[in-house]
Parts: sequence; structure tokens; C-alpha cells
Amino acid sequence: MVTTTELLPADLVRRCDPADIPFASTADARGVVEVLGQDRALEATRFALGVHHDGYNVFALGPDGIGKQTILRQLLDREAATRPTPADWCYVYNVADPQRPRALRLPAGTASVVRADLDRALVELRGAVRSAIDREGAIGGVRRVLARVRDAYRGSPAVLEYLAQVEIDILRRVMTEPEACDRLHRYEVHVVVDHGAKAGAPVIHEENPTHAHLLGQIEHVPETGPLAPERLRVHAGALHRANGGYLLLDARALLRQAPAWDALKRALRTHELRIESPQHPLGPIPTISVEPEPISLDLKVVVFGDRTLYYALAALDPELGTLFKVVADFEVSIDRGPGADAAYAQLIAGLVRKEALRPFDRGALARVIEQAARLASDAHKLSLRLGPLVDLLTEADDCARRANHPDVTAGDVQLAIEARLRRAGRLRDQMLEALRKKVLLIDTTGEAIGQVNAISVTELGGDMVAYPTRITAVARMGGGEVVDVEGEVELGGPVHAKGIMILTSLLGARYAQHVPLSLFATLVFEQSYGGIEGDSASLAELCALLSAIADVPIRQSIAVTGSVNQHGELQPIGGVNEKIEGFFDACRDRGLTGDQGVLIPRSNVQHLMLREDVVAAVAEHRFHLYAVDHVDEALALMTGREAGVRDADGSYPEASVNARVEARLAEFAQDAQRYLQGDQRGHRPRPGQWAHLARSRSQ
Repeated sequence: MVTTTELLPADLVRRCDPADIPFASTADARGVVEVLGQDRALEATRFALGVHHDGYNVFALGPDGIGKQTILRQLLDREAATRPTPADWCYVYNVADPQRPRALRLPAGTASVVRADLDRALVELRGAVRSAIDREGAIGGVRRVLARVRDAYRGSPAVLEYLAQVEIDILRRVMTEPEACDRLHRYEVHVVVDHGAKAGAPVIHEENPTHAHLLGQIEHVPETGPLAPERLRVHAGALHRANGGYLLLDARALLRQAPAWDALKRALRTHELRIESPQHPLGPIPTISVEPEPISLDLKVVVFGDRTLYYALAALDPELGTLFKVVADFEVSIDRGPGADAAYAQLIAGLVRKEALRPFDRGALARVIEQAARLASDAHKLSLRLGPLVDLLTEADDCARRANHPDVTAGDVQLAIEARLRRAGRLRDQMLEALRKKVLLIDTTGEAIGQVNAISVTELGGDMVAYPTRITAVARMGGGEVVDVEGEVELGGPVHAKGIMILTSLLGARYAQHVPLSLFATLVFEQSYGGIEGDSASLAELCALLSAIADVPIRQSIAVTGSVNQHGELQPIGGVNEKIEGFFDACRDRGLTGDQGVLIPRSNVQHLMLREDVVAAVAEHRFHLYAVDHVDEALALMTGREAGVRDADGSYPEASVNARVEARLAEFAQDAQRYLQGDQRGHRPRPGQWAHLARSRSQ
């Protein structure tokens, strides 16, 4: 015996009890933005930051709006504060090879000081050389100036080594080049990174990771005539600034720059940072032949992006797993419960404080938490997407401002939710107008054979729009084929095609085990001119098909959504709240009759967080929701007849829907056999002859 459950108002939404919130208002809360439900991602990131071996960089996964970037930045900032400040880096003139400027490593915070001291020394050198009309005097002046600089850097071997090379080169030039004093700029110190008075390791977030922004670039300064290779300016990239610390990158922005991605991998693989020109897509391009000495690279890179992007990249780039060995997988929701609701209220309080909004009272917090469950599409979850949550808080605050409320109330939150629905309601209103004018043909009363109301849903700009769709089926004798019209004209996707194949398999297994499936049936989404994908309409398609085969009418006041497997069991589908509300809006626009409703898989009940007007209509028995586990339960509800269960002899009850389906398919098989036998004797039955005989037998 199959049973169907009619849902009660308490089944349609899971309320948050304001008493579970540990403070009367967000003004009384700690006001700190909590990190909820991300223990797995935080553990993975901390692990990677603590492992000082090759490849332990992080790829953080999760959709936009869950706060990945903020959480990662907070974690990196805390970790960086415990780390030593890395060295400064400069480029200086290479006496041995002027085309390869030398990389000079200096103690943290000293690069700019060294540059200033040497700039002053070069000014003095220029004056000393010019004021000497002999060579010995110029040499003595050079040595006196550089000796004073050396005295200031007795504790810096790198600076002393460079000064020694500068002295030798200047003295050589003074003796051979009359204009040597005019070319002293070649000895300038080009600061790449100076950490100044900063404490701890750097944390750099590069929002536009082009090749130049990541690896830096060289600017050649023209003098007279051609470019002078020794006169250059070095612009640091994000890798220079993050060296010795942490670099945070958006994967989507990075992968838009193919040269930048390749250069990043090369730097991580070689532990060297080279300032180089990106490879032109059409081949090498001429560049000035200056190649600065590479800088040793030691840092952690954290890249964040959505899961689809990561898995696609992992399939295409074998180096990903070698260079980013740690995946930090961010959750999109947390489990609900009194403790979780209280923690979520603290999160809301922190966001309210951060956004400088009015305090939210207990009722407002409870309503926001309920909406967070709606955003999670699960009554037993709370969404961790902070972007939509902050938008709701901001809009509720505006409603309170307009009403002159000192605190935001539950009513203000509800007004903000309703206002958002109105703003996004253009397509819904167009659909309702099309139904009202009978441009879109949907029946919400009466019965029809081979016709079922399904519910389609589409996502546009982050908003889901649901609307009823008529599915029709016709059946006749044939060769065991169920034709999906959408698939035939290439409007149906592969998942939808899979659903049709499952229906065909179910028909044969349930009703034609001992006879050929001699059926030709067509299924179509009426007035659908775009693509159809997914299997959430497979239950509606099956009901329409069985109705057409059995010649049994289907209720048009009930819309059907659900996926069916080969055994007739129902499987959950997505967008259940929006689908129910879409059919409710259509029925309410025409006038609720009291017998309209929606049939859903029982496994979707846990996801219900319906609008207040739908819950009220169910409470007043003006609209109904039914939950079922099996196609037989759906058939019984939709036809008002017993679906039928096989008895000990393997037979369905005589008047049941399943018995009529089985009998009709058997008639098709007999008709097909007689048709073929008649053809073999040299004559074909007249059109309609076997249908007349079949009706006589059924009577």
C-alpha cells in the first residue's frame, strides 16, 4: 500500500527561536567577524604555511562571496607577524658585465639608506674629479670620498665588496676617459625592495597579476641618441615585494594572463626571480639586451578560486599538483542548531559593526538566520556566503532608517526581503501576464490525459526564476521507442536525455517483461523554445507518459517536480523552494481554489524554507504540498486512482493505473504481432482495425 504525505506548515520552514540568541541586540555582542565552519580550510592553510619544503603552496577552493580572500588575508597577516622581516634587494652596476646588473642583498630596511649614501658620494666624486686641471689629484679625491663611505659600512660585506669594485672601475676610467665624471650615474643603487621600518614578513595581494606586475620590469632611460643599457630603472613586481613572505592571488585573474601563470610556475620551480620580457605569442620580439642577475626566491603563494576552475586547471596542467600541493577547500554552509544559530548571530553582529549599521534586535537576527538557511537551500544549513548576507543587512538597515526605527526589527528584515523579490520580479511578472492572457497555456484546474504541469527554473544574474511548464505525451503502437522531442531538435542536454532513457528502461522492466515493448511515444515541453537540461522533470514526464498509455486523466491542479530512477524511486532535485513558489504564484494570480499544490520528492522536505505567503496559504488550506517516495504514490495522487501493487500471482489490481498501463502495452504488442502476420500473408490491416479490436477486448 503506497502512502502520500501532505506537508504541514511546520514542515515548510525551520524557524529560528530568538531565545537561542545570547544577546538582546547586536549592540551587546562582541562585534567580531567570526570565521565559521572553515576548520578544514584553515587547517590545510596552516599546515602549508608551516611546511618549509618545495611545492607546499596553497590553492583555496570555494565560490565567490564566502569570504575566502578576507579569511586568508587575516590568517596570513597573523602568520606574517611572527616571521622575521626579510632582506632588502637592490640592483647595482656590474663592472665585469655591464649587461647583467648585480643583485645586492642587504639587511632589512637599509636599501634606501645605502642608495642615499652612495648618491651623495657620487656627487662628491663628480666634484672631486672635476676640481682636480691633474690625474693624481683626481685619484686621491676618489679614494678619500669612497674611504668615508666604506667606514660607514664596515659591517656590511656586500656593500664593501661593491664599493671596492666601484673604486677600481672609477679609477680605471679616470685614467682613460676624460668624460668619466659625467657617467658616474652607472654606479647608482637601484632599490627593488626596501622593507623600511616594517616588522614581520610581507603579505602582498596582487589584484592585477600581469607578467610585469608579478615579475617586475626594467625601464630604460634615454639619454642622447640610442638607449643606454647601463642607465635603467627597475620596477619591483609582486614576487619581489612578497619575497620572504606571502603572496595572495586570484586564480581567475592570474589565468587570464598566460605569460604570468607560466612565469609564476617557473619562479616557484627554480626558486629564482628573473626580471624578463614575456614571450610574445607570435614569437620572440626584440628587447634591450639587459639581463639582471636573478634574485633568490623564498615565499608561500596562496591562490584562491572556484572549484570548477581548479579542477579544469588540474586536468590541463600537470604542474599544478607539484607546485600547489595543498588544497584548502572552503565550505559554503554550516549545519544548523541552537549552538550554530548563536554563533551565526555573533557573525552577523560582527558584520553589522563592520558596516556601521543600526543594531539588530533578537527578532531581526532570527529572521536573518532563517534567510541564511534559505540562501543555503537547506533548512538544516546556514549559508556562509557573506556577500548576499551583507547586502541583506544593509537593505534591512535602510528599511529601519525609513521607518525611523532605532534598531532593525524582524519587520525591517522582511521588508528588505520582499523589496529584493520585487526588484528581481520582472521575468516572474511577465510569466504571470502570459498565463493570464493565455499566451502561455497552463491549466491549474481540471484533468487531462497525457498532460502534466512540471516546473522549470532558470538562474539569471544570481536570481532563480521558476515557472510552470506543460509536458505532454502521446502513445501508440510502435517498436519500443520513447522519443524526446527536445533531444531530437537538439534543445535537450545530456542529463535530460539520460532521464528519458531511464523512463524507457523503467517502462520495459515494470510492464513488458514477458512481451515486446511495442510502444512509440513522444514527450515534449510545450511552448519551450530554449534549451532543456537536467532530470528534475523526469517524474512529470513519466506521469504524463503513463497517463497517455493508460488513457487515465491527470490532475492539472497539482504540479510535479522530481527525478526518478529505474526502480521508480524519487530522487531530490535542486531549486525546490523556487519551484514551489513559482507554481504558487501562477495559481494565486488566477485565484487559489483550495485543491492546488505541488508534489515533491520526500527527500526534498529537508530543504524547504518557503516564503511567508506560501506557508500562510498552506496553513489556511488554500494550497497544498505533498511529499512522495515512489512514482506509484505520485500516480495515485495525480489520478485519484489506486496505482496498484502486484499480488502473489504477479498481477496488478484490475482497476489500478498500473494494470491499465500493462494491459495497454500488451495490446500494443498483440496488435504489432497481428500487423506483422497480416503483412507476411500479403495484406495489411486497415488503419484503425486493430485499435477497434483492442477496444472491444478491453470492454
